[in-house]
Amino acid sequence: MHQRPAVALFATVAAAALIAPPARAAEPVAASPAPAIEPAASEGAEPDRSDVTVTAQRDGYATPDTITATRTPTPLRDIPQAITAIEREQIDDQAFRSISDVLRYVPGAIAAQGEGNRDQIVLRGNNTTADFFVDGQRDDVQYYRPLYNLERVEVLRGPNALSFGRGGGGGVINRVTKAPTPGNFGGATASADTYGAWYVDGDVNFRLTDKLAARVNGLREGFNNHRQVYGGFVTAVNPVVKLFADPNTAFTLSYEYVNDDRVADRGIPSLGGRPVAGFRDTFFGVSGINRSRFTGNVARGVVEHRFSDALGVTGRLLYGDYNKFYGNVFPSGAVSGGRVPVQGYIDFTFRENLLSQTDFVWRGRTGAVEHTILAGFEFGTQRTANSRLNGFFDGVAGTTGGGLTATAPLANPFVAPPIVFRPGSGQRNNRTDADIFAGYLQDQIKLGPVELLFGVRHDRFNLTATNLLTAQAFERRDTVWSPRAGIVVHPAKPVSLYFSYARSFLPQSGDQFTSLDLTAAALAPERFDNFEVGAKWEPRSGLLVAANIYQLDRTNTRAAGPVAGTTVLTGAQRSRGLELEARGAINPDWQLSLGYSYQDARITTTTSAAPAGRRVALVPEHSFSAFSRYNVTQRFGVGTGVSYFSSSFASVSNAVTLPGYARVDAALYYKLTKAVEVQANIENLFNAGYFPTAHTDNNISTGAPISGRLTLRLRY
Repeated sequence: MHQRPAVALFATVAAAALIAPPARAAEPVAASPAPAIEPAASEGAEPDRSDVTVTAQRDGYATPDTITATRTPTPLRDIPQAITAIEREQIDDQAFRSISDVLRYVPGAIAAQGEGNRDQIVLRGNNTTADFFVDGQRDDVQYYRPLYNLERVEVLRGPNALSFGRGGGGGVINRVTKAPTPGNFGGATASADTYGAWYVDGDVNFRLTDKLAARVNGLREGFNNHRQVYGGFVTAVNPVVKLFADPNTAFTLSYEYVNDDRVADRGIPSLGGRPVAGFRDTFFGVSGINRSRFTGNVARGVVEHRFSDALGVTGRLLYGDYNKFYGNVFPSGAVSGGRVPVQGYIDFTFRENLLSQTDFVWRGRTGAVEHTILAGFEFGTQRTANSRLNGFFDGVAGTTGGGLTATAPLANPFVAPPIVFRPGSGQRNNRTDADIFAGYLQDQIKLGPVELLFGVRHDRFNLTATNLLTAQAFERRDTVWSPRAGIVVHPAKPVSLYFSYARSFLPQSGDQFTSLDLTAAALAPERFDNFEVGAKWEPRSGLLVAANIYQLDRTNTRAAGPVAGTTVLTGAQRSRGLELEARGAINPDWQLSLGYSYQDARITTTTSAAPAGRRVALVPEHSFSAFSRYNVTQRFGVGTGVSYFSSSFASVSNAVTLPGYARVDAALYYKLTKAVEVQANIENLFNAGYFPTAHTDNNISTGAPISGRLTLRLRY
């Protein structure tokens, strides 16, 4: 697919929005104004419900405003940054089950494989396992995040350390959770697909008193797919209680438990620079060893208080206890001579997070100028223990690397040599203590049709890493200023033209603190600078059209020094691109999600990983996605979707190519009663063969053939 047809299709949809009849007003979704405390005004809250059974109108795919990007309630149209929000309705309509599913419909975003045990993303050419947030608070442990308790998933593209702190070089993903509201309502879902995967979930809201409401979401899911060896379960529950103490004060307490146990599947190897053919379903691991187990216990509290109509404060506190284990045997090299090199290891991670945010927001005027001033601070501690044991092929003939690598015949089914996990080469046992303190100040200025945004954040990030095997300890302290600036001009009320600049940083210890050594402890953080020009247009309420072009530079990246064995920070990477998007209601019966991106991400100055000129891994030059739901009658609806990705490289070696592909999906919806709906989704309708993502050149994920999912949904 070329850029010009995509732009033409984008323009066609925008024109259709202009000539379509006006949409009926959907139920409002309040966006959590920080200083204002009203029932149902929390981030992700649903509108008020009565005590009797309700059958509310569907809210649609559009998101009117958010507090995530600026930490103040701001319409998406007026934020000088690219943001895609995938609402609950679209998640349900397309039967999304994971963050990876969501990202297929976000321009400039790619789901990485994550070694078959975690969410991992590539945003504007920058790969990360840690740039995840929940209701604006850091959620950086490596695991698969379920979608059962969400109002929406927000994908912010481009660095923005002012709002999020370290990392986020290419952007971040923020999950907005459901919150209690006054009223009694609820729902439940049961679903199963043609591979035998299934899930049941529930969402119940209670009005306990005039001032107290509670909400409970729960999930039980069983996994299966087209692969020879796959399966597992996830159980999750999230009770939340909210007290409206008085018209100016509210307290929210929540707890979430997640237990995820599944096969860790790292896909197939390559042959001749392409994924090996004929082995789509073959499992290149060891059943019983390839396993990922995660348990998370997270408690959160939020206090909102309004001192006056002009001044309010929001305080957030999070405590999280996380336990992660995974083991795997995987292809470690390309197929050669009919044999597959394999390696293996097991890994344990324990982490405790204690994170606090406090935001003061003041709204006022100085003459004709309106101000929304944010002042706040953030502090936290993160305690992590991580250990790893490599697998050894003791007694296996032909092993290399001190017994770390063996080969096995390329066959279906694949049988790996016997492996033993024990202390030895490559063993790791580390403890890291991270302490974070930050303060930030931001002013959103409005003067007629012009809006300005200026802000700066100061971070002090201290990290101590102890190697428990050698008793060596390394410490580093990063003290960093992160500015942000933007201008929005409204030539007409529904149109925003903007320019923005933002910066972020990443300590040389990496996003999971695993690479701190004597060299890294002495090096300045990596730096991310993003310049963006864009336009947003709201042709009607409930529909937003957006376009932007950007340049994102990553500098202070490690490279080999002029003296052998030394390291210097001269490496650099540059991402340039165009992103187009339309999301919302064309008319009352027609919901649309449409996105296109052009990306050019490459190494511009030689790094320790690759020479200048190499293309960044997992970044297709062109990607396009579209999904549309149309209600033919009040009871019956149809959905169609397509996603296209041009070819990309499996790694920065540029030695293995993932072929481009297009996938078509379809759906049918039927309301049995006002409260009961049945839904059928067909994925990969034309049975395309494809390879959606990878982790290195020889851990390549395979796309599933045509499959179906039947869902029964109850709302009351």
